[in-house]
Amino acid sequence: MTSATLAGLVGAALVGLGLYGLVANPQPLRKILAFNLMGSGVFLVFGIVARKGAAVGLQADPVPQAMVITGIVVAFAASALAVALVLRLFEDTGQVTLNPEAWTKPPEDGAEAG
Repeated sequence: MTSATLAGLVGAALVGLGLYGLVANPQPLRKILAFNLMGSGVFLVFGIVARKGAAVGLQADPVPQAMVITGIVVAFAASALAVALVLRLFEDTGQVTLNPEAWTKPPEDGAEAG
């Protein structure tokens, strides 16, 4: 087993673990982390596929590297936006859940629910 094959299998495992975490966890922050894990696996697999093409004797192509670097930057920005939205959800509802039935506005200081 070559190092490229091992890295490709690790990338596929990261995609699988990320997909499982995305489907199985109800908490939004864990979903964000699982999505990032899945994205890292995709970047790894894409990089290995591009490397194996260059190792076969084809001319090296810088486009896959540029796409992976651009994807990493976009994934970071999307993660920051998702965390900001989760923080805003917590400010508005007092809870971090995606279940709209559980959203209740916390009572103001000195005011009682009634």
